[in-house]
Amino acid sequence: MAEHATVARPYAQAAFEAAHGAGQLARWGDAIAAAGVAIADERVAALLGNPHVQKAELVGLLADVSGAGGDEKLHNFLQLLADNGRLALLPEIAAQFAALRADVENTADVTVTSALPLTGEQSAKLVEALQKRLGRTVRLHAEVDPALVGGAVVRAGDFVVDGSLRGRIERLGNIMAGA
Repeated sequence: MAEHATVARPYAQAAFEAAHGAGQLARWGDAIAAAGVAIADERVAALLGNPHVQKAELVGLLADVSGAGGDEKLHNFLQLLADNGRLALLPEIAAQFAALRADVENTADVTVTSALPLTGEQSAKLVEALQKRLGRTVRLHAEVDPALVGGAVVRAGDFVVDGSLRGRIERLGNIMAGA
C-alpha cells in the first residue's frame, strides 16, 4: 500500500495544483473521488486489464461517471492516468487530493459512528468540541452502527476516539485476558 501512496502522490499533487490554480478544488475533488469510487467497483476494475477495452473508452466511462466529461483538463488528467497505466490508483489519488484540499481550506472531515442517530444538538456540540481540539473547521459525517451497543467512535484522519460500549467491553476483555 505504501508504494501505491508513493506513486499516487505526484498525480494527486499535479491535480491539486491544476484545480487550485483554476479555483476549482471542489469540482476536481468531487470528480476524482467519484472516478475513484467507480474504478474501485469490481465490474469497472475488471475492465482495466481487458485487452478488448480501449483506454479512451474507459476514460470516457470514468469521465461520464465522475462528471469530468465537460471539463477538458479533468478529462486530460484521466487520460494521462490511463496512458501511464495508473487508473487503479484513483482511490489513493482522491484521498491525497482530499488531504491537500483540507490543508488549504483548513477543514477536517470527521466521521462519527454511533449506536443511535445523533440529534441536532449532539451534532452541534460535537462539532464545536472537535473544532476546538483540531483547530479546523469540521465537516461532520454521521453514521449509525447498532453493533456499537452504545456510545460512539470518532475518526478524523489518524485521530480516533473510541467511546463505544463495544470498545470498552473489548478493552476490559483484553485486560482480563492479560491478568
